[in-house]
Amino acid sequence: MTESDTHSKAVLVTGGTGTLGTHVVSGLLERGCHVRVLSRKLRAGGTAAEFVAGDLVTGVGLDRALADVGVIVHCASASRGDVEATRNLVRAAAARSPRPHLVYISIVGVDGVRFGYFRTKLAAERVVVESDVPWSLLRATQFHDYILSGARGMTRFPIVPVPSGFRCQPVEVAEVAGRLVDVALAPPAGRVPDIGGPEVSTWADMIRLYLEATHRRRLVVPLPLPGMRAIRDGGLVLSDRRAGTGRSWKEFLADRLAPGTVGRRYVRPRDLQ
Repeated sequence: MTESDTHSKAVLVTGGTGTLGTHVVSGLLERGCHVRVLSRKLRAGGTAAEFVAGDLVTGVGLDRALADVGVIVHCASASRGDVEATRNLVRAAAARSPRPHLVYISIVGVDGVRFGYFRTKLAAERVVVESDVPWSLLRATQFHDYILSGARGMTRFPIVPVPSGFRCQPVEVAEVAGRLVDVALAPPAGRVPDIGGPEVSTWADMIRLYLEATHRRRLVVPLPLPGMRAIRDGGLVLSDRRAGTGRSWKEFLADRLAPGTVGRRYVRPRDLQ
């Protein structure tokens, strides 16, 4: 599917009301696509996207959601049921003719960090890669928004314990969404280049920058934790750091925490062209 086909075929976005999905939906609409959002609850008005009720875990509503769909951008994600949800989506897509292009978002380093949600995400990846549908796979580093949410919770107390040497390369969610839109409007490409932010940092340093930005004092205590060797060795960062894009964590905080900026949408440089 190319941009010239966007008015004849719908683009289905799962997780279209989430942190990443809302940006993806907006980006697709801006590119002239007919966007359909799969949601457990129907929403009335407020957007040009079409909402269809359905549940990935049970499979209810998938046939209707996939009707006349040329591309699926699978942003829905959960700590439980992720693999089964992806399997249900793949089965439903494989039953269509022609089969839609499935675009899947995953995590940088998911095949090297073998615990918790990373294992689940890798298993869901394999469902896509081993499927009979044409697919593209984009891996991204941790989103600024998720780190900000974690920082807010962790700094409620005077002492802030953080994993020692936890290295990551946080990225602006709008940058990831923009890349997903580009991938969705191109032919299926398999594994595409990973995306991450411009800087590598540690949880401890990011928490300190957050405290500085919010003008608070807390004692940040790095603690060695078992099972973190792959992360300390750079398992969550891009293999080519020059490929990083977007704003740094410090720039993100300066914008997000500035007075009167709650809910403001970040505009990617390409959107200004």
